[in-house]
Amino acid sequence: MKKKYEDLFKTLVKSYYENNFEETVDSLLNNNDYDRTELSEIISILCGVTVKPNDNFSKDLKRAITTYSANNKIVEKLSRPCLCKSDGESPCMHVCPFNAILKDPITKTSYINIDACTDCGLCIEACEHDNLIDRIEFMPLLEILKGDEPVIAAVAPAISGQFGESVTMDQLRAAFIKMGFKDMVEVAFFADMLTIKEAVEFDRFVKSKDDLMITSCCCPMWVGMLKKVYKDLVKYVSPSISPMIAAGRGLKKLNPNCRVVFIGPCIAKKSEARDKDLVGDIDFVLTFEELRGIFDTLDIKPSELIEVPSIEYASKGGRLYARTGGVSIAVSDAVQEMFPEKYKLFNAIQCHGVADCKKVLNAAQNGELKTNFIEGMGCVGGCVGGPKAIVSKEQGKIAVDDFALASSYKVPTSSDIMLDILSRMDINSLEDFKDHEKIKIFERDF
Repeated sequence: MKKKYEDLFKTLVKSYYENNFEETVDSLLNNNDYDRTELSEIISILCGVTVKPNDNFSKDLKRAITTYSANNKIVEKLSRPCLCKSDGESPCMHVCPFNAILKDPITKTSYINIDACTDCGLCIEACEHDNLIDRIEFMPLLEILKGDEPVIAAVAPAISGQFGESVTMDQLRAAFIKMGFKDMVEVAFFADMLTIKEAVEFDRFVKSKDDLMITSCCCPMWVGMLKKVYKDLVKYVSPSISPMIAAGRGLKKLNPNCRVVFIGPCIAKKSEARDKDLVGDIDFVLTFEELRGIFDTLDIKPSELIEVPSIEYASKGGRLYARTGGVSIAVSDAVQEMFPEKYKLFNAIQCHGVADCKKVLNAAQNGELKTNFIEGMGCVGGCVGGPKAIVSKEQGKIAVDDFALASSYKVPTSSDIMLDILSRMDINSLEDFKDHEKIKIFERDF
């Protein structure tokens, strides 16, 4: 989040907690140093809603927050004129994987083609004039945290090391509970479930070394590229949902009354949660940057908190999903364990970053690949290189690797906890992972 937006967001969060939100908004709008219309637009986006500037803006804003419905676009271009006036590509146009940012031939300024945009958020970091901004869903979430509904924080595997080298997962759990969450779980555990499923899919897709499987796990930008740009490759795509969606569905299967909030380094996850076939699986999405701002505002210091302990439940493989190559390692280990006769056929390639993903997918399209398992992630380095990560991708990878190697389990099928939770979902054997009805909780239709 750009500094000036981060400071404004913190001010809004603080006022909401202190129950003087409307007064604070009115005071901000009455500050003659800012354009009232533009500031209203920015405040509205930072609160996750859409409210047009008017004389009752603060009251309408509070009403929109308390009656929140997730039906707005994530990435918004402010209505002020774009300053990137040139005949060539602007930075935001250059980074867009979907050619969704176009230039008006008369004004020479860029605009977003809503039909082509996937809300991946790459353009936000590229914009040099802060004209692009993503919605933050914390204010509507805060309304729910104040109530009695159980709200679970589902943290992405990339969270390791983001809030301090020595901060433990159990200290992060304590921090979320202090915020008002009922509990916190590692999405890596649900990535483990998908590892088993992807191993089964590999057994189904790959009968010889010349066959091909494209994993659909993890990255909504990767999925978007396949669905929008490389449609003829979709037949090779595993029909699996992402670990985020698996966490939402799994937690709600176990506790139908709970709300699930995903926290990760990715803007695109906000959009994924709103895909028509996934609506309701995840209730809110926050980024690491947004969470840092909330922690700062509420004076929550994870490193100083007493741990809220939990049993060890996620495997090495599930935790490695956070970085490039992690999915390949996890699925390879599972194939070796579950289908040893197929393991000799497993030949993976990884791509990360938009340019690299396009290069590999072009090669696959042209029949030039010599591999049979493709793992793709839209960000360089994988999720640890996400646009809303707090530490560098290099630091993030080290932290993820260290935490993964410390796991008690190499593969998820070694965990009695995994087998117990799957049984509560009515999945009791490897054969059940081959049963479409039994396993539909982990599937989507591409």
